[in-house]
Amino acid sequence: MRFAISKRRDAVSGQILRRCAVAALALAAGLLAAPATQAQTFASLPSSPSAATPLSAAKPIAAWVSFCQGYAAECALDRSEPARIGLNPAIWNTIVSVNRRVNKSVQAMTDMEHLGTPDRWDLAEDGIGDCEDFQLLKRHLLAQAGLPKRAMRMTVVIDEKGEGHAVLTLITDRGDLILDNKTSQILPWHRTGYVFIKRESQDAVAWVSLGGVTSPVTTANR
Repeated sequence: MRFAISKRRDAVSGQILRRCAVAALALAAGLLAAPATQAQTFASLPSSPSAATPLSAAKPIAAWVSFCQGYAAECALDRSEPARIGLNPAIWNTIVSVNRRVNKSVQAMTDMEHLGTPDRWDLAEDGIGDCEDFQLLKRHLLAQAGLPKRAMRMTVVIDEKGEGHAVLTLITDRGDLILDNKTSQILPWHRTGYVFIKRESQDAVAWVSLGGVTSPVTTANR
């Protein structure tokens, strides 16, 4: 999957193209099978929360617009919901469980390989998906478990290889935490090594800029 990323700080252009999820296959044997001694605990969460700051309006991803037309309930925003998730051990365990379960159960495949189209967002209904499908399914399941969807925002980043990638930001009272299909480790946003470009707004069915940077050397992601 590929993002065409503009040189302006507040935008990533139209489409996610390909190869976002292949990394999950390469990492599955190691990261997803980590021993119990490496399991994250509520006590391990940061004591000094850090949050990304939305700066201005940003252009939505084209495939997200199509997704919202077909899955209106998934994109609907209820401003009466909490803007942050209040974490406690039970909620944290639910987040960890859903994150690992989706990462293990969804078969990673690009949209081009799977559907013959460069980019499509869905809930991996057939058990196959790429990066945004993993995160959308996680949000769907976490919302069913009672977490506020308003505090779970789809997010576009540039990864460690300079390539476009989609993650899910959980906005919590312990800071912004990132769910990713490349790893089941849940990290504070500033410890991922990613450059944060934009995410869904908490105030409207729209996107906001997170600062971004100039175009990376490459935009193809896996």
